[in-house]
Amino acid sequence: MDYSSYRFIKAERQGRILTLTLNNPPMNTVQMELHHELSRIFHDVQVDHDSDVVVLTGSGDVFSAGGDIPNMQRRIDNPELFNQKNVEMKRIIYGLIELEKPVVCRMNGDCFGLGATLALLCDIIIAVDTARIADPHVKVGYVAGDGGAIIWPQLVGYARAKQYLLLGDPLTATEAERIGLINFAVPAGELDAKVQEIAGRLERGATKAIRWTKTSINIALRQLAHSMLDASLAYEALTNIGADHQEAVNAFREKRKPVFNKA
Repeated sequence: MDYSSYRFIKAERQGRILTLTLNNPPMNTVQMELHHELSRIFHDVQVDHDSDVVVLTGSGDVFSAGGDIPNMQRRIDNPELFNQKNVEMKRIIYGLIELEKPVVCRMNGDCFGLGATLALLCDIIIAVDTARIADPHVKVGYVAGDGGAIIWPQLVGYARAKQYLLLGDPLTATEAERIGLINFAVPAGELDAKVQEIAGRLERGATKAIRWTKTSINIALRQLAHSMLDASLAYEALTNIGADHQEAVNAFREKRKPVFNKA
């Protein structure tokens, strides 16, 4: 598999472990080009016969800060761009859920919004203990439509999921490990060793047994995504053209708190 066409995802292979690095420094925000590449990458990995295990990480000190403000304004000004975003979003979510190969998340730093969705849809999540995790869609006047409403309740239950999705507040990796949102929170100096340990065990394991066990586990998750994703993305599209989202974008640019419409 040739990954040279990817500009914002770096692919590196060690043995049969493929590391994919979100590479849009400094915050690895998912601008339109990276969003498009994410809609392709997991489908390409599925048919990559030279890899059995995937490690997903971010460049620098941040996993991903999620969406960026300039793209939000472009989608407000041209809602057709949001429709295209939703088409790609479904390919991202289904591509990751349906990928048979086990995916280890190397959460090297803060992980917000779509970045958090990508991380939480991985199979084993290993985070540096200083990382913060959040899905702050509501804080920018958006519905958490791009997968957060699907995966958070499956990992931590409805009460915790509603707490973090309705308030949009971050939690530390240490707390995320405690409540079962992620698997491991480790000091920065131990992150790579832990990732290599887990990825190495998967690489040396019974490949078909591991793949098809993951596939079996994910049957219910795939069914859930197919039942929820169209509706949640449609609700998010409605908030894209709402006054609250424009107010949040304006407030971010003006470095102030948004004042949302209560009508």
